[in-house]
Amino acid sequence: MSKVSIIGAYNTEFGSFVKRNKETGEITDLKSFYDLLIEAGQGAIKDSGLSAKDIDAVWFGSCSPSRFVNQEHIAPLGVEIDPALRFKPMTRSEAACASSSVALYDAVYAIESGRYKNILVVGVEKMNLLGTKDMTATLAASSYFPEEGAKGMTFPGLFAEYAKGYQKFYNLSDEELRKMLATVAALGYLNAAENPLAHQKNGPKTAAEILGMPDEGKGSNPMIAFPLRLHDCSLVTDGAAAMVITTTENAKAMKKSKIVEIAGIGHAEEFMPISKRTNMHELLAAKEAVKKSFAEAKISTSDLDLAEVHDCFTINQLLCTEALGLSKDGKAGYDYMDGKFTRTDKCPVNISGGLKAKGHPVGATGASMHTLIYKQLVGDPIGAVPTKGQPEIGVTLNVGGSAATNCVTVLRRVK
Repeated sequence: MSKVSIIGAYNTEFGSFVKRNKETGEITDLKSFYDLLIEAGQGAIKDSGLSAKDIDAVWFGSCSPSRFVNQEHIAPLGVEIDPALRFKPMTRSEAACASSSVALYDAVYAIESGRYKNILVVGVEKMNLLGTKDMTATLAASSYFPEEGAKGMTFPGLFAEYAKGYQKFYNLSDEELRKMLATVAALGYLNAAENPLAHQKNGPKTAAEILGMPDEGKGSNPMIAFPLRLHDCSLVTDGAAAMVITTTENAKAMKKSKIVEIAGIGHAEEFMPISKRTNMHELLAAKEAVKKSFAEAKISTSDLDLAEVHDCFTINQLLCTEALGLSKDGKAGYDYMDGKFTRTDKCPVNISGGLKAKGHPVGATGASMHTLIYKQLVGDPIGAVPTKGQPEIGVTLNVGGSAATNCVTVLRRVK
């Protein structure tokens, strides 16, 4: 079976593209869902060197556009990217925050089947038109609603259960865990400061700054869901990212110089209700996805040069780091506090700033992870770069919901 490669990619700027009138409550949309989708799609096609007429199909990943922007049935919007895409097949995939990773996988399988040659994959989400209450309710629909969302459980609350489980299992004090999480958050802000596309470029860049913040008032770091505080939570973001994929064989035949092969895919589902999970101190399904992707790519953790992991909350960055084998179980927090996984390390983690600071437009996050790894591997990086030399192999670990969906992709530059 022919391998599939990315031959072009594009990431929009991430941010909150709305203007709110505090007096009237009126909201002005500064960059719409449609604007973001079109920009990303056009950008990826251009970056691939193909034209729209060369694209055989389009796949979209989007979490909840019907609730965020009142737009269901988004697949036909691909025609808006370019009129030459009219009459082409278009499909939307949904898997909460992993929607666009799953869209990519579906597109890969379609190419492997031999039915299509070139496919455009777009991840998009516009979250900031909703107020906090409605946005929280929309995201809660991606939990196991009967036991979780319907009973007031939010996603900070769900991942707080992982934080509490991790703390208890590894016998960490409140102070130890807080330092670990603050270190992770600060690294995200430090990296995002150099990412021109990042949502938050001016966050606190040391753990000491975060730890020194008061619990209340101006410049505070309030508790959101114990033990997770404001700076442990990712941003509510608008944005899109896109890729063009084809077989590696086709890419070489077209004499493409910037080819990144999707060397391994791991896709594993966990019980959706956290009440059914056997423990809450590790991502068991993510570990299974890692095994599958590494086996297919014929690599081990030591081969990795770069990782983008799903830090929707800082505790999940620790869990993802351990799932990838970059840290031993229970040791990721200590490793981050020791200065590992920065741009000077063998395998930097979230050099983009991650979801924490780059931003987390849920349906676009998976595509963004792949796009930014692609750009690093082809020597066209966006933002900070690893100091150990040109990376050759990268990995994405993207989760959906409360880590119910787990997607791991090994990406390898083709020379």
